[in-house]
Amino acid sequence: MSLVRFFDDHPNVRYIMYGGKGGLGKTTFSAATAYYLARKGFKVLVFSVDPQASLSDIFQRNIFGQGEVEIAPNLYACEIDADRRIREYQDEIRRKILDMYGLDEVPSEIEEYMQAAAAEPAMEESAIFDEVVNIVVKGGYDYYIYDLVPLGHALYYLSMASVYDVWIDKITDLRQKMREYDSVMATLSRQKEVPEDQILNELLYIKERINKSSAVLTDRERTAFFFVLTPEQMVILDTQAAARLFSRFKVPIRGYIVNRVVPETLYDEAIPEYLRHRIEMQRGFLRQIEREFGASVLANIPEFERDITGMEMIARMAEAMFGG
Repeated sequence: MSLVRFFDDHPNVRYIMYGGKGGLGKTTFSAATAYYLARKGFKVLVFSVDPQASLSDIFQRNIFGQGEVEIAPNLYACEIDADRRIREYQDEIRRKILDMYGLDEVPSEIEEYMQAAAAEPAMEESAIFDEVVNIVVKGGYDYYIYDLVPLGHALYYLSMASVYDVWIDKITDLRQKMREYDSVMATLSRQKEVPEDQILNELLYIKERINKSSAVLTDRERTAFFFVLTPEQMVILDTQAAARLFSRFKVPIRGYIVNRVVPETLYDEAIPEYLRHRIEMQRGFLRQIEREFGASVLANIPEFERDITGMEMIARMAEAMFGG
């Protein structure tokens, strides 16, 4: 099996995710995959859900907070500005409070709470998650490529959908029971029908959006999750542990890509001793990766002589991943 073979054999896959420890090449692979698919004529959006995103660096374009930016024909990229999304979300909450309760201004205690909540670390991740939901629900692309955050945060995203869903289910159920009670009381007292419950409608709207997004994460027909790792002992162990956790969330793990493999062709040349030792050490770790992951290893990507930035280097990486 190879990456090219995978895409040929799974034409219904539309959501592609690269995950792994930080600094292993997830963003690079995301950009190269987007380039490859765009060159094949598909309309592709690659976007980062990492607050420390580097798609701007890779594409050598300032795309942070600019929305969906066209990089090349069929290729679009997006880096989400979490701070802006938080401000927009706060404004949206203020407007809904004023509309729902007929107030002229938001009470000071609510305003103080909103400001305090915005400073919480989880708020940034929640804002990015919400924007991802917007992107997925809106549609318009053949492929969506997620440049995921490092493993621990990725698990947070995966669990967030289920946590939100359970919480909203409980609140929705409570409000529906309250609404039934209000309707009965209105009938007994011969009052007019209870007005529409705007809060309940809002909760149902949020639940629908979250369900659409979480369904993508576990859709075995349309989603492909690839782990990125390097031939290093700790990375291999962390990847094994993460794969077990991701499986518990029913994430469709489709394969593993090994990055930064020092080419064996260098071994016979006059190379520094440290490089010779590194190649020998990598041989052992590559054998370990083969034992642990077997046919699920879809590609071994060589270490490049410089960073992958700019379209020329992205094209080279795409060739290394998918062939000429």
